[in-house]
Amino acid sequence: MRNALKQDHFRTPLWETPFHPRIAALSRANQWYAWSGYKSAHAVRDEELEYFAIRNAAAVFDVTPMVKYRIEGPDAEAFLARLTLRDVARLKPGRVHYTAWCDDQGKVLDDGTLFRFSAAEFRLCCQERHLDWLCDSAIGFDVSIAEVTADIAGLALQGPTSAAVLRRAGFDIERMKPFDLARVTLDGLAVDLSRTGFTGDLGYELFVAPDAALALWDRLFEAGGLLGITAIGYAALDLARLEAGFIVANADFVTAEAAIRADRRRSPLEIGLDWMIDWDKPCHFNGARVLRAEKARGSSRHILVGLDIAGNVPAEHALVYHRGKREVGHITAAAWSPSAKRNIALASLARPYGDRVKDDLWVEIYALRELVYQKSMVRARVVDRPFFAPPRRRATPPGEF
Repeated sequence: MRNALKQDHFRTPLWETPFHPRIAALSRANQWYAWSGYKSAHAVRDEELEYFAIRNAAAVFDVTPMVKYRIEGPDAEAFLARLTLRDVARLKPGRVHYTAWCDDQGKVLDDGTLFRFSAAEFRLCCQERHLDWLCDSAIGFDVSIAEVTADIAGLALQGPTSAAVLRRAGFDIERMKPFDLARVTLDGLAVDLSRTGFTGDLGYELFVAPDAALALWDRLFEAGGLLGITAIGYAALDLARLEAGFIVANADFVTAEAAIRADRRRSPLEIGLDWMIDWDKPCHFNGARVLRAEKARGSSRHILVGLDIAGNVPAEHALVYHRGKREVGHITAAAWSPSAKRNIALASLARPYGDRVKDDLWVEIYALRELVYQKSMVRARVVDRPFFAPPRRRATPPGEF
């Protein structure tokens, strides 16, 4: 019996989120993937139309599988300041900030968003599961930590008409600035509402109890019926996040716990997160000594850069060369950007390339044409991110569009 159970473990189905009945009813593509043990849509109907919903209307993406931790107690602030790179004392109640945390060798374990509800209550949202690391790091602090992924259903509502949808749904969002957070109750529906998202556009995230998920979904879709509200999958979101220049764990960098080879791990300075390190905060933080030494010596071995690539063929998984001969790195994410009208990419390069040496970079692209791969070497130049940044993202109050 024990052997039979072991052999059948792969038959265990993926969990379905509280929003799954609505998404499955809309699904025409029938494209699903596994995200943190949940069944998540890669595309609902058509990924291109879903992308244009993000940039021209209102797009709804199910973020329930995002890993969530409730962190609370008298020492919650001190613990999080010790754990993460930023000074949590500067994060006021009712605000959210983007952060990351490292192991003792200064290598990034994950990045995510930290929500502060009160002086002693936080929620940390991220890509991977880290409960053991969080609990080990909390020794000596008066704090309680619990994973609450399954206890909270979440939706990302993104796009130029997202504010208009919320207004029509009865939410007061006029004074909410980017990264603001509020707890609201609307006709008995308790919602944690934040002006955050992963698209680089105007957008919000809404979190409710699982048994209230369908009520929230129906309220939004009723309000957004004439505003182009559309359910989307990850494919469309992935293109939007690339245009915004956002990075994804285990796609654009390998997390320290997931890396098999030590040289695959990255420090914050090697993936463009050095801006968030609060070097002067009063407390010590994980990896601080190593990171300070890396900064002082200029010993970072890699750099993550944005590239503008000639032509219109996406350079997915391509290699990057200097002067067309010396291999200096690889593409981590690439696409033709419909909004920026550019062939864009993120690339991990070996310093000094992409840092001091930015000229004469080439990308090796293989394009499939009539069942034959054709190789081409095309020029690339290092550019600033984001690739696309509409002013509506920061407008307060947001427009109707």
